[in-house]
Amino acid sequence: MAKMVVFCGSDDPHKAFPPFMLGSGALAMDMELVLFFTMNGLNIVRKGGADVIKLDGAPKTLPEFIDVARSGGAKLLACSAAFPIVDCSEEDLLEGVECSGVATFVAEAEEADVVLTF
Repeated sequence: MAKMVVFCGSDDPHKAFPPFMLGSGALAMDMELVLFFTMNGLNIVRKGGADVIKLDGAPKTLPEFIDVARSGGAKLLACSAAFPIVDCSEEDLLEGVECSGVATFVAEAEEADVVLTF
């Protein structure tokens, strides 16, 4: 199975939405999807964070995209190394988001057919 890994490092709407739009396409093509959230991108998977990130004209809200990713079997990873930088903890994360580190991202990316950065 082909694999897409996406580095999500920003909560700016123009960078927060594309990982899910492209990721949804990857899932529809039966690809494995890994989304790695770090720095301000952690706000996307912080409880309540996706609710306040909006993009006019987007086909879905960010919480809806997160649900699509989860239901499609995507792996959502939160970079624990960035937690102290953005004042985040494991308890702040949405259910089902796994804590990981830089080594996990590198290992996932090394195995991937497609790696994207936002």
